[in-house]
Amino acid sequence: MPDEAIDTRLAYRLLTGPDDDEFCRRVSQALGEGYRLYGSPAVTFDGERVIAAQALVLDGPVVPRMQNVVDEV
Repeated sequence: MPDEAIDTRLAYRLLTGPDDDEFCRRVSQALGEGYRLYGSPAVTFDGERVIAAQALVLDGPVVPRMQNVVDEV
């Protein structure tokens, strides 16, 4: 398989940031790239603004990033 055909996206991502339009765009972009929501969003208040976090996962096989991994028999 040529290197450019290997999907090197992370299988898990946690997006965080102020709960605003930009955060929603980032989550929407990840959904458009094939990620799906994982669990409910979390929010907190930092004294000035609401901060949101959303976990996302990518379905399918995960390509290991380590080289020369040996399976135990």
